[in-house]
Amino acid sequence: MKTAAVLLDAPKSIGLAEVGLTDPGADDVVVRIDCSGISTGTEKLFYSGQMPPFPGMGYPLVPGYEAAGEVVEAPRHLGLKPGQRVFVPGASCYRDAHGLFGGSARQIVTAASRVTPIDSTLGPEGALLALAATARHALAGPGVRMPQLIIGHGVLGRLLARLTVAAGAPAPTVWEVDPARTAGADGYDVIHPDTDERRDYAAIYDASGRADLLNDWIGRLTKGGEIVLAGFYTAPIQFAFPPAFMREARLRIAAEWTAGDMTATKRLVESGALSLSGLITHTRPAADAAEAYQTAFDDPACLKMILDWSQIS
Repeated sequence: MKTAAVLLDAPKSIGLAEVGLTDPGADDVVVRIDCSGISTGTEKLFYSGQMPPFPGMGYPLVPGYEAAGEVVEAPRHLGLKPGQRVFVPGASCYRDAHGLFGGSARQIVTAASRVTPIDSTLGPEGALLALAATARHALAGPGVRMPQLIIGHGVLGRLLARLTVAAGAPAPTVWEVDPARTAGADGYDVIHPDTDERRDYAAIYDASGRADLLNDWIGRLTKGGEIVLAGFYTAPIQFAFPPAFMREARLRIAAEWTAGDMTATKRLVESGALSLSGLITHTRPAADAAEAYQTAFDDPACLKMILDWSQIS
């Protein structure tokens, strides 16, 4: 079996290529992908060559952990049927490429336990479930403080804000320095940090990946306040100890989503409590992958780029 896939041969060398697929096992499904998202966080680090050593990392690499499509083949005992629409968080199924993420391909093979059935009407927004579940994971758990301040109004920042409002918590404030990203707030305010005089936030969530600003955020905390790092950070995390000491600041790292987060997030989306609308700003044919990745990484107006695989055989 072979498939068309986005292939990152080396840093800054990306395009569409044909790669071999592993044969499906007894508990595997074959899924034909119709849309996949481009991550401006982790995928950009692989593209630029800035990703620190990570298990399963290497080139050539098939990127992508945000994909949706239809089941093509599935053993009867797995409970999935051909034609059923599913979300796929990537796959490691390539004979001649690393599949650390592996979702940006026309066809993938993966364990049935990794896919999530979704509503057939969800469309390209089905590919956003991974980010939504990631945001939910940052907010979930006993004793978690809901965000009062969110850093960054990209897709993750917007999802954190929407989930906070959906939970019935007080609307958070969102900081954004790029004018192109200030629009689109629903039920919360987006402001430039220079206009914010508040210094008593109990919970600050970073969705920007800018760990170099940690000292600034610590200065905005109330005593005993918490900073949640919800992005991905390549450089060592450093901060001045005296201000953090005076505030008895807490630091929490939010990792990747779990199966429980995906189940809960899917329920929120299907019930209408969480909207995924307005987050996809750009769509390109998969054949134009190289151009699409450049736009996703370089254009501040691009919140989420979706690759359309429908024209690839």
